[in-house]
Amino acid sequence: METEVAPPPPAKKMAEEPVVDGDELSPVEQVRLTVPNTDDPSLPVWTFRMWFLGLFSCALLSFLNQFFAYRAEPLIITQITVQVATLPIGQFMASVLPTTKFRIPGFGSREFSLNPGPFNMKEHVLITIFANAGSAFGNGPAYAIHIVTAIKGFYRRKISFLAGWIIINTTQVLGYGWAGLLRKYVVEPAHMWWPSTLVQISLFRTLHETENNDGKRHISRVKFFVIALICSFCWYIFPGYLFQTLQSISWVCWAFPHSVTAHQIGSGRHGLGIGALTLDWATVSSFFYSPLISPFFAIVNVFIGYALIIYLVMPMAYWGLNLYGANRFPFYSANLFTSQGQDYNISRIVNENFELDKGAYAAIGRVHLSTFFALAYGFGFASIAATLTHVALFHGREIYQRFRASSKGKADVHTRLMRKYKDIPSWWFYLLLAVTIAVSLALCIFRKREVQLPWWGLIFAAALAFVFTLPISIITATTNQTPGLNIITEYIMGVILPGRPIANVCFKVYGYMSMAQAVAFLSDFKLGHYMKIPPRSMFLVQFIGTVVAGTINVGVAWWLLDSVENICNSNGPWSCPNDRVFFDASVIWGLVGPRRIFGSLGEYSTLNWFFLGGLLGPCIVWLLHKAFPKQSWIPLINLPVLLSATAYMPPAQSLNYTSWILVGTIFNFFVFRYRKKWWERYNYVLSAALDTGVAFMTVLIYFSLSIEDKNLLWWGSNNDVFPEHCDLASCATAKGISVDGCPQF
Repeated sequence: METEVAPPPPAKKMAEEPVVDGDELSPVEQVRLTVPNTDDPSLPVWTFRMWFLGLFSCALLSFLNQFFAYRAEPLIITQITVQVATLPIGQFMASVLPTTKFRIPGFGSREFSLNPGPFNMKEHVLITIFANAGSAFGNGPAYAIHIVTAIKGFYRRKISFLAGWIIINTTQVLGYGWAGLLRKYVVEPAHMWWPSTLVQISLFRTLHETENNDGKRHISRVKFFVIALICSFCWYIFPGYLFQTLQSISWVCWAFPHSVTAHQIGSGRHGLGIGALTLDWATVSSFFYSPLISPFFAIVNVFIGYALIIYLVMPMAYWGLNLYGANRFPFYSANLFTSQGQDYNISRIVNENFELDKGAYAAIGRVHLSTFFALAYGFGFASIAATLTHVALFHGREIYQRFRASSKGKADVHTRLMRKYKDIPSWWFYLLLAVTIAVSLALCIFRKREVQLPWWGLIFAAALAFVFTLPISIITATTNQTPGLNIITEYIMGVILPGRPIANVCFKVYGYMSMAQAVAFLSDFKLGHYMKIPPRSMFLVQFIGTVVAGTINVGVAWWLLDSVENICNSNGPWSCPNDRVFFDASVIWGLVGPRRIFGSLGEYSTLNWFFLGGLLGPCIVWLLHKAFPKQSWIPLINLPVLLSATAYMPPAQSLNYTSWILVGTIFNFFVFRYRKKWWERYNYVLSAALDTGVAFMTVLIYFSLSIEDKNLLWWGSNNDVFPEHCDLASCATAKGISVDGCPQF
């Protein structure tokens, strides 16, 4: 099929080179170096190839990311994998599909073709945006699916399929509405440059523009991708099924098989991970995506923050200070405990109305966290506060000036080129918002027993999201930092409406996730702006992709939650690590409430001082910078990044961090510095091939072996037999703590 395009020029050109003066060029150097100042408005984008590959990629990524979300090592397949993999497929379709033109009744004399010409970059961009919706814009499955999993997988209560579908799709689409209304403030202005989009643009140009072989013979990227994919696919049968010990290897546990402390030091799963290593790509790329696509400066920041927290703060808190009775609990755990170190039986404190049973809670006692989990919340408090102060002090004037320039400044070449295409009418977004809010209100009113959220809570959450979307979008568009609202929304609703866990998480999802989705949508809008994609095509692809992805997420979640035995309640391959943390948060902030944990009735009220520390920390750095302006290293101290370095822990484990940092350093420092030509040609291709190979083999193993419960029983595949799995790391070190499988002191 043909595309929505502007009227073609009298003479068709490969690309239209606009006449620009210096004032019309982008004011951002990185954009000038990366984004082409040309456009060919006659290129077709609404092609059969785009719709087929886009819908297929969206559906495939939705299925795979939801499938992997419940695995012990959740693997997120991002749009970069699709970006690389669909290029040879699109080129193949362009070479074999018939070029015959035909007419469709109702479209007048307009002609269509299954193959309107060579596979072009604009088609490829729309396919990638389709796929991005399938990975919830790089975050895996839709965030709201955690609500369904928490209810069905952890609380063991019921929620209807319709209610789950509405929650997931309305939270996604609500963000789309905010994004549409704010495009003119953070997409069209040249100063709002969205640094993250430049990586994708660089890859698009690398894949589509003619390769420079420098007179040397090189294997093509397509052949390299196929070879690497086959190798990844074949290798993963070993750590994924035949030899699961390769997922986590620890010589410390080998040397001291009966020492709890040694296991806590050497375990890559439940300890510091010193000396632990992995030969499993799923372990390397879990939680943080592929390290091959992360710039080295980001890896260094994560490493510094990780090392300070894991190797300095945590040993002092656990073995030195015994903070919050640390030795009564495992060194690293996301579980909730009684005061005696036993797992807290949450089902006993939930009454028939799905609310807190205060009598049962008083009888069992307070909820306790492992010291690591408690400090993780503390650093989360500090990171949120530090982000606000850091951005205000180091970027406040710049953001203000750029925002003023965006409303008064001259349109750059990219905005001028985009004016050739029909814009999206504002009423489309107003209608979308009205329908979404109306459906969400109907859910809160007529399905109140399932979602617990009162109608005013929904309005409050939507207002909170709308108020924060613009400033956070500006911060992201200019600094590439995206402050989150998850802890703040949990805290607010936990104080206002304690004792209702599902109300709390619904408020969080509508308040925090719709804002986060809006930022992700705006980023894609900017990508389309730079790549000169017709705006209405962007609207349809994003909207359809979001609904398709959300529907598949719900379907896969329902299937797995009803078919996998003991899912989310074991230490096996289906342990649902992300959902476990979400469930614990629903207990902490919703069921029990912040007052009984972080307030006057709880054990962890001192953690609220982290808010103050986070606010003051960047002030100290800023004052040092002003006092010693010649010291160029001082402004490089980014406390929000350092404090949030371990934000993924839990559910991420130390081995995920150390392996990610090691592999990322090898490729993005050593290979980038000493083999730059190889890195430019193959780095992103290798990343996509490794992810794809692991994904396909994991699905094959599940459908051919795991679903039939066919397992191997030998020391290399049984986690309960060989000591390198560091089982004792999950034990407490205090005397008198009785836990099954742990030694008694």
